[in-house]
Amino acid sequence: MSALAEAEEDADTPARDHWSLLSQGAEARVYGLDLCGLPAVAKHRHRKAYRIAALDGRLRRDRTLAEARALARCRARGVPAPAVLGVDAARCVLYLERVPGPTARAFVDANRADPARLGAVLAALGGAVARLHAAGLVHGDLTTSNAVCRAADDVVLIDFGLAGASAQVEDRAVDLYVLERALASTHRDADGLVAAVLAAYAAAAADAKQVLRRLDAVRARGRKRECFG
Repeated sequence: MSALAEAEEDADTPARDHWSLLSQGAEARVYGLDLCGLPAVAKHRHRKAYRIAALDGRLRRDRTLAEARALARCRARGVPAPAVLGVDAARCVLYLERVPGPTARAFVDANRADPARLGAVLAALGGAVARLHAAGLVHGDLTTSNAVCRAADDVVLIDFGLAGASAQVEDRAVDLYVLERALASTHRDADGLVAAVLAAYAAAAADAKQVLRRLDAVRARGRKRECFG
């Protein structure tokens, strides 16, 4: 089915017949395409019929621009993230570099029997998160599905739709907690995976002791919610 057919209900879709729909979430559709000969993706924040049209347009535009700014900050600070190739604020579309490689989720599952490659990708993931936090940003949705492996030791963070600027220890700890819970829910024997990621984070982050201490408190709150609702 063509990208146009997939999105035909959305009158402001930017999709073209030569675009391929890669994923569809609650907030956005992501398409694969070539942009001036470069492999690229287009992330379109589609309309929400349940919202007042003017409010919906403003929210989608603001979130598109905020994500573009976060990605630009990542690139300026050496955080592994896709390059922004263009922004269509009027139609709420981000055009981004298409990073080659499997997701970290797929990579981890495919390399369970290879400790060296598994350790390399987990170390790269922890280091990438440390660089993100050092840049004054938090991701907001850290999962192994939101990281792409160009190589075992080269992990690129993607999907910055929930990212924000923050230097707060609490926010960084919550970022790590989200990643920890994602590892536990999507990978078997997750304790070792979590330990490897946190060890790499601790080695790379200047304020790691504070953040990991706060992570213990965040975990305790999470367990309390699970017990008492």
